[in-house]
Amino acid sequence: MKFLYTLTLLIILLFTGCSQKEPLKLETLPISKAKVKKIEFKDVEGFYEDDLNLAFEVFKKDCQRAKRYDLFENICLKAETFTNAAQFFSENFTPYELYNDNKTNNGLITGYYEPLLHGSRVKTEEYKYPIYKTPNDMYTIDLSKAYPELKKYRLRGKIVNGKIVAYDDRKELNFRDDLEPICFVNDEIDLFFLQIQGSGKIQLDSGELINVGYSNQNGHKYFAVGRALLKEGVLEKTGASLQGIKKYLKQNPQRIEEILNKNRSYVFFIERENGATGALGTQLVGGRNLAVDRKYIPLGMPVFINTKNSVNKEKIDRLMVAADVGGAIKGQIRADFYFGNGSDAELWAGGMKEKGKLTILVPKE
Repeated sequence: MKFLYTLTLLIILLFTGCSQKEPLKLETLPISKAKVKKIEFKDVEGFYEDDLNLAFEVFKKDCQRAKRYDLFENICLKAETFTNAAQFFSENFTPYELYNDNKTNNGLITGYYEPLLHGSRVKTEEYKYPIYKTPNDMYTIDLSKAYPELKKYRLRGKIVNGKIVAYDDRKELNFRDDLEPICFVNDEIDLFFLQIQGSGKIQLDSGELINVGYSNQNGHKYFAVGRALLKEGVLEKTGASLQGIKKYLKQNPQRIEEILNKNRSYVFFIERENGATGALGTQLVGGRNLAVDRKYIPLGMPVFINTKNSVNKEKIDRLMVAADVGGAIKGQIRADFYFGNGSDAELWAGGMKEKGKLTILVPKE
């Protein structure tokens, strides 16, 4: 009996001991508002299987702008002295996995791409939808001197009767005829999605191909029109992709203005010499650059992503560089995967909506 008692006690202790997991210890870093957990490179799924040489080249490319920040100044100089990518990252960075406030480590990963539109420098019956430059009557208001807690916020307004009021929303801007256009395009739906992507190419009727990129925004909060269509029940959850929304609008042209105006945010553009350029100021590389919320991930930061392609279901375990931002990209584990340009990029970006994990690589110095 004593033996059975002892055996039973050991079994109880064994199982109760196994069930007690070590509590998750999270920390914060001076460079980020994110909650993070320090890990080892061996714990970053797929790290050593990735094409780190390509990631290294993109990091060095983005260093041309990131090195102006204290965080990256030394590491960008050091990057020029290394030839082995795996050695460079493993010796000079510490990986930190990002966590949400509720201590989960999954967030939303979407995609974007560089679209191609057709346009003209002159407004015609065919080309009548303007791509506007930043308006001269729009002011950016910085209140951080009086209210330090608003340091991250930049309000956009205009002066009316001696008062500063909120700048025009999408509906109001559609009635303006006094703003300066870069050119005019032939499809208002494509123009709407160009504003969401933030940059694109315009094939002009003259044969010229121009690049346009994000210049400014009207200060109104971004709203996902797909969410409204889902709520109405006119789109199923699986159809709330870029392609699904476009299809619905094409089939219901009488609703185009109503639906698009639900997103009061409006983006202004500038003509650029190069193709898609991110907020960091460097040309984006398809499959190797991300848009992030810079409150949590500084621009220029190497970020390892674990997710999958929503369209072809292939796993994506890849080292990328944070080089862009977006109106809808808000939160600790939130990223927009840049797919590049072309028909595949449009298909993949339009359908991308997956859970994913993010691990930032923080320079040791």
